[in-house]
Amino acid sequence: LKQPLLEFSGECSGCGETPYVKLVTQLFGDRMIIANATGCSSIWGGTFPTTPYCKNKDGKGPAWANSLFEDNAEYGYGMKLAVDANRIHLKNNINKILELGTTSEFSDTLKKMLSKWDDVGGDVGLIASEVIRLIPSVLPKSKGFAKEILEKINDLKYYLIKKSVWIVGGDGWAYDIGYGGLDHVLAQGKNVNVLVLDTEVYSNTGGQSSKATPIAASAKFAVSGKRSAKKNLGLMMMTYGNIYVASVAMGADNIQTIKALKEAEAYDGPSIVIAYAPCIAHGINMHKTMDEEKKAVESGYWPLYRYNPDLVKDDFVIIELWKQK
Repeated sequence: LKQPLLEFSGECSGCGETPYVKLVTQLFGDRMIIANATGCSSIWGGTFPTTPYCKNKDGKGPAWANSLFEDNAEYGYGMKLAVDANRIHLKNNINKILELGTTSEFSDTLKKMLSKWDDVGGDVGLIASEVIRLIPSVLPKSKGFAKEILEKINDLKYYLIKKSVWIVGGDGWAYDIGYGGLDHVLAQGKNVNVLVLDTEVYSNTGGQSSKATPIAASAKFAVSGKRSAKKNLGLMMMTYGNIYVASVAMGADNIQTIKALKEAEAYDGPSIVIAYAPCIAHGINMHKTMDEEKKAVESGYWPLYRYNPDLVKDDFVIIELWKQK
């Protein structure tokens, strides 16, 4: 029932990609920053001069920008570094104001904010709104050094809420053209979230074979059947040991999909969620996209799992696998 902050995307009818992005905006859209690799999701995601991303009643919504295939992971990583730098700068200035020793309502609110600095739920938004509301009344009364600091806090006030940085793209980007950058960024250990919309072909350019295309599948450049197996991106990322990894298919288990996205975002480190997204290039009935996802899981073709490094105990890895009802 939460408002989606992605509307009227103009994708192919029945597209398997948009339900995942729509869901992510429902969960985190009011504080999301999205780096989007060139591909289908950048076409329906940025049909300039319009955009399907929108704002809620408070005027908050995703900040979206498109990058090339080659450097999208690094592009999102740069966004994360900028967010972190601005939050550190803001926090330092708040501490400077508190060190001046004032006991006003504003200072009390700032202290509350600092006590919940890395939280995202509860009353954090209310406290941040209170800080923003009080700044205009405090600034005119301030002088000298205090005023200078308050002006800096005012400039950075929207970083009071922890941002949710998402790096989004298709399998052509994640498995192939942008894989080197993706691997490098995830290996840095920063708290970035990656959403791979896996259509198993280069959808935007006509259905060419990618490293996500399964063995024996017929696709452009593999008309007689692909000779090599699908690259196991999830397993490769699990070998690092500190990356949250999930494989999801909404049509098979929507609760598992929601759990994976929430766990990935909450995990204090890099995360990657690989989402099965049937495409019109598959030659299927696109009115039954969710049914196709369910069949893929029930047949054992597409595994559902969640690997959370926080649940690793004494070298024993706990992976929650999908169980057929």
